[in-house]
Amino acid sequence: MKLQPEDFERLASDPNVSGALIVRSENALSQVTDHFDQLLLVVTEQREPLNYIYHYIKDQQRIQERWIHKKGIESWILNGENRSIIHWILQGDIVLDKDDYVAALREKLIRFPEELKEKRLFMEFSLFLRRFLQCKEYLRDGHYLDAHSSILKALVHWARISIIENGSHPEITVWNQVKQINPGIYKLYEELTQSNEPLDKRVELLTLACEFSVMSKMEDCCGVLFKVLASRSEPWSASELKEHAELMDMHVELTLVLKTLARKALIKEVAVPGKSPSYYELKYTIPSN
Repeated sequence: MKLQPEDFERLASDPNVSGALIVRSENALSQVTDHFDQLLLVVTEQREPLNYIYHYIKDQQRIQERWIHKKGIESWILNGENRSIIHWILQGDIVLDKDDYVAALREKLIRFPEELKEKRLFMEFSLFLRRFLQCKEYLRDGHYLDAHSSILKALVHWARISIIENGSHPEITVWNQVKQINPGIYKLYEELTQSNEPLDKRVELLTLACEFSVMSKMEDCCGVLFKVLASRSEPWSASELKEHAELMDMHVELTLVLKTLARKALIKEVAVPGKSPSYYELKYTIPSN
């Protein structure tokens, strides 16, 4: 499908539309377009609805039309909420770009600036940490199937961390991607899913590998949080950190990360008088040298 004059006019004349691009399906069952022939992605300035979806047939093509606000696109990219968004922006045909937003976003993704990379690492590490600690708890309680499920999800986040460290964006087919970038992680994935070892032994082995390899990356992956903590001498409450401009748009396991960093003595937990004289509030800061 090419954008017909009436389609272009419909979008170009809408003051809420900033840009649009067309993504064509690679095959009949392509995940990239949710099994549609084509996707028309419309970038809008209008916040409501944030993510509007419309399905229709035109010229014998099944088309998915999605209207997404700029903030929604940026949240998808930052938090990995829609794994197809990177492909859409990089591979789609730009058919409308009133304020050059789409072209600038494409250029930003190609460059993958350090600021975005740091935030993606922090997000993926926090999710890894949640799954990893869940796995250890399930193992302790003898729930081996749940432990297997959790460590497999943790391994996906480890793979994404490796891909981001390599300067690439994680794709939908993360295992094909990481096999080229970090064969060691792919080997662990094979051992977890294909080994003849008992299930509990496979999970325990991968838990040890995660403990050794990924937890050692904690300081590097949490760089954006350390920068915020170091930006003032006064300790930060969890609520203040959650609302900070550098962190507020990120879907991270902030509480779990703070407790883990404090337990590892990478940050300092400080008890200060609370709103009531009966308790102290826990706040966080960078340890003094």
